[in-house]
Amino acid sequence: MLRAIMAAYVCAAVYASAGPALTQGMLGGVDLSSPQMTQAEMTRAEVEEVLAAATADKPADLSGRRLAGLDLSGLDFTGANMRVAVLNNASLVNARLANATLDQTWLLDADLSGADLTGASLFAAQAVGARFDGADLTGARIIGDLTRASLRNARLVDARLGADMRNQSMGLGRAVLKSASLDGADLTGADLSRADLEFSSLRGANLSGVDFTSALLGGASFDGATIEGAVFTGADLTSTRLAGAIGQDKAIGLDQALNLDRAILE
Repeated sequence: MLRAIMAAYVCAAVYASAGPALTQGMLGGVDLSSPQMTQAEMTRAEVEEVLAAATADKPADLSGRRLAGLDLSGLDFTGANMRVAVLNNASLVNARLANATLDQTWLLDADLSGADLTGASLFAAQAVGARFDGADLTGARIIGDLTRASLRNARLVDARLGADMRNQSMGLGRAVLKSASLDGADLTGADLSRADLEFSSLRGANLSGVDFTSALLGGASFDGATIEGAVFTGADLTSTRLAGAIGQDKAIGLDQALNLDRAILE
């Protein structure tokens, strides 16, 4: 029952068609100070035992497990099923999470700095305030709430954070990166269509070929970022700081962006 309730809360929270109030409302309905959200039911040693028993044919299954606050740094979770797990305030520094399933997982204020998340799935993940500094999220699928998350110098090449318009039965599912820091990150070729990056910082980021179609970029800063080949068609640029961005003349669809006259271009 707990897994079902947590899954419902997380899944609903990332469908942003109703705006910020929905996300805040869903988090407001969960007692984040409760033992379910703050206490672990396993020790690091017990987690290591589960990982040691995993095989290529039968990856580790930690779905729904409460692992909040644990030091899991450096462990190998490659291909693991961690769906609906609670990892709030956990340390996964330099952990290997390649191709892991982190769908509907709680990662509030978790530290994934330097982690390998290549090809990982973070659908409906709650990662508000999480740290992904220097992490590798190449090819990852990220549809979740990363408000105030730190992704400084992270690698998100070909990562998919945009809305899948073929699968919108519950509303607009997309990545939320409000007030997030992506300074120095490499997002070459990433899909951020319809993503919410309001007031985010992308200073010095490599945004070559990024798809920002219909993204919310109000108040975001692109100082020193490379935007050559980036697509801005339909993106909201209200108070967006593009002054100092490299390759403005080679960006695509800037003349078709919303509120370009309200952007800071020089």
